[in-house]
Amino acid sequence: MSVVNLSAITKRFGEVTAVRNLDLVIQEGEFFTFLGPSGCGKTTTLRMIAGFYYPTEGKVKFNDKDMTTVPPEKRNTGMVFQNYALFPHMTVFENVAFGLKVRKLAKFDIEMKVEDVLEKVRLSDYSTRQVSQLSGGQQQRVALARALVIEPDILLLDEPLSNLDARLRDEMRNEILRLQREYKITTIYVTHDQVEALSMSDRIAVFNFGECQQVGTPTEIYNKPVNDFVAEFIGETNLIDVNYVESLDHQDIYFSEVLNKNIYVRSGVSLDSEEMVLSIRPESVRVSSSSQGGTNSLLGRVELVQFTGASVHTTVQLDAGIRILSTDLNTGPETYVKEGSKVYVQLPEDQIRIVPKVRE
Repeated sequence: MSVVNLSAITKRFGEVTAVRNLDLVIQEGEFFTFLGPSGCGKTTTLRMIAGFYYPTEGKVKFNDKDMTTVPPEKRNTGMVFQNYALFPHMTVFENVAFGLKVRKLAKFDIEMKVEDVLEKVRLSDYSTRQVSQLSGGQQQRVALARALVIEPDILLLDEPLSNLDARLRDEMRNEILRLQREYKITTIYVTHDQVEALSMSDRIAVFNFGECQQVGTPTEIYNKPVNDFVAEFIGETNLIDVNYVESLDHQDIYFSEVLNKNIYVRSGVSLDSEEMVLSIRPESVRVSSSSQGGTNSLLGRVELVQFTGASVHTTVQLDAGIRILSTDLNTGPETYVKEGSKVYVQLPEDQIRIVPKVRE
């Protein structure tokens, strides 16, 4: 296992800067995820760790060893690609054994290592099959086995589940996490899927436009986003432009022009910058048919009710002209509000987060 240290990394392709001034330390045995939209720099960063790209500026270190310009085959990393990159003319055994044969291991050692890893990925009964005869999930397991069998110091996965259906993605998330815990290997995972990142990671780095916006645990990223991009990209949120007014009695007061009223926040952190937004998660928004009193109560009309099984999403059109999304656990049809009905929306003071505005 290795600690990965990225120091002041910048990568340019001609006039395009794909990654800008990135500093990251990924700890030994950590499951670390690069998360962000397409073209944000996450895969470019992964490829610099793998050695497929060299940084324009900065250093890549494994533990204390400078790996910045070391070729991929000398880094002892295992890579799982989005398209798996398996050899269709080979059997499962031959695909998994390929890296060991390149390393010129003895035939007996190869057989032992391949049989061991195939058992761990639950493919022992498929070793003689052509990979073209396997399902998508089985091919994914072969790709994982091939990366793990060489006993890499670092496991790199580039959106490995994007080609699978929803149910199979859920199964493979659990499988990858089980294997990572069993091998205790430093793992770096690239995805644009927030659910994957939140459910699998020890820590997450959120990327946008080639820059790392925030690094933290899943709960830190979700509950304490540092700006409106992170708040909106990680899950769903309601965003309202506000301006700081004053602080009174352990409350921060912000004025919303679109709502034409003061919003009271009990966050413990006052923020007064040029452009700010109020962020509140849908599960924190309370919707009721009668006024609950208190602060931050808004009047509106139910525009849409969406039933998703475990939860119910309610979209409310406020009298001020903006929409607020609320999410509740499904506790039975009698609890659903009716589309078109008048409701009161409350934004609890302790559930609001004020963040800088970085998006237009």
